[in-house]
Amino acid sequence: MTQASRRHRVVVVGAGFAGLFAIKALRKAPVDITLINGTAYHLFQPLLYQVATGILSEGEVAPPIREVLKRQKNVDVRLGWVQDVDTERKIVSVAGPGIDYTVEYDTLIVAAGASQSYFGNDHFADHAPGMKSIDDALELRARIFGAFEVADLQTDPEAVQRWLTFVVVGAGPTGTELAGQIAELAHRTLPGQYRHIDPRTARIILVDAIGAVLNTFGDHLSAGAQRQLEKLGVEVKLNTKVVGVDSTSIEVEDATGRHRIPSMTKVWAAGVAAPPLARKLAESTGAQTDRAGRVLVEKDTTLAGHPEIFVLGDMMNLAGPDGRPLPGVAQVAIQSGRHAADQISRRLAGKESGQPFKYFDKGSLATISRFSAVASIGKLHMSGFLAWVVWVAVHLFYLVGFKNRVTAVLHWAVSFVGRGRSERVATQQQAFARRAIRAYGDPFERDRAAATESRPQASTTAAEGRPVQNPAETGDQATLDGKAERKPLGVRD
Repeated sequence: MTQASRRHRVVVVGAGFAGLFAIKALRKAPVDITLINGTAYHLFQPLLYQVATGILSEGEVAPPIREVLKRQKNVDVRLGWVQDVDTERKIVSVAGPGIDYTVEYDTLIVAAGASQSYFGNDHFADHAPGMKSIDDALELRARIFGAFEVADLQTDPEAVQRWLTFVVVGAGPTGTELAGQIAELAHRTLPGQYRHIDPRTARIILVDAIGAVLNTFGDHLSAGAQRQLEKLGVEVKLNTKVVGVDSTSIEVEDATGRHRIPSMTKVWAAGVAAPPLARKLAESTGAQTDRAGRVLVEKDTTLAGHPEIFVLGDMMNLAGPDGRPLPGVAQVAIQSGRHAADQISRRLAGKESGQPFKYFDKGSLATISRFSAVASIGKLHMSGFLAWVVWVAVHLFYLVGFKNRVTAVLHWAVSFVGRGRSERVATQQQAFARRAIRAYGDPFERDRAAATESRPQASTTAAEGRPVQNPAETGDQATLDGKAERKPLGVRD
């Protein structure tokens, strides 16, 4: 097929808000799209904390990508993690589960989201999971509900209190919402269900190094959110820095010195960083990155010297009207995805392109507890029940899929009007799989290495005079050969 006869090839890396909305905006464009994503689902990350606290199931916040895009015929969905970008040959190298492959592009959209940042203390992750993936949420669900179960078995009062102490690090929207829901569990949902403990004695501690809860919402809403949290029983410790985390405690430092808080359940909701792919892309193109690893982009969200590469959403560093980088929120990702799609369509139509991306701030929302939220929408600032109604409406609007909206409403009714939690099932695998995968390594790589070691030398049959191949080398299994070294499955780009 000649350059002139084939359709324009768009490769999209990441199926978050930016990637998904860019693809949908290109549904009628004369392009062939290849979507590469490390999971088979699109994640509605703002509601992950409700998966962790038993309100929603993972399926309600993570619909399958293929189902979401099944009516869009110009999309090829592929599972994998982009390892490198060859900007000269316009090829991305991808590591899939047990197979490596490459994809050619004419235009590349990189929207791989963000990862949890432990500010150089990555070993904290074993004892304080973040809140960036379904795996994180399910692990935290197992840890949170498991803590009450184990506490009920203890005979030592100190051990009971250690299991009933929950520390959430980070007083932004995620940390605030999670702390509020754990408090609701302890004080509203679980009392009366245990014979040997009173869940209402649980301590829920919210820690942050800055001096305000929800500091981006303004002083009035921030102070109101803190009062509501304290009314729920959450201990708010501001201007307090985490300096150590282990399996049984967390160590913090404030103006009075260092303190150790015995706790078996810690959650990290502070700080984000760009994935390693951002650094690799910057090295390939000569682009600069900021302290969080985000790539500095041109005003139209492309890379300097590479107008065919768009970097969107949480991965990009682009200054807003106030001179500060645009925040890593869903609306920035959605609007930047649509902007990139518009630029591609304009180029293909021979129209002028290169228009700067203009972000329209639709406001910020955060829920504190049932029937209580805060909302900052332009000059309008509200809190309480009205803000909670707005929060429900906005989140329902952006939930992908009609059935997800219906089941989400039903589960919210169970949890907010009633006292139940529809999704309390948790397993040991969910609680401990993260550490097991790190210790065990990538299962595909281990299986491939074991197959290679046990593979017999090729022999020749007398009848046919040709080598007899090991069964693992025939059929589709032969495609499993790839790189000799690879990172564990759970920590790829």
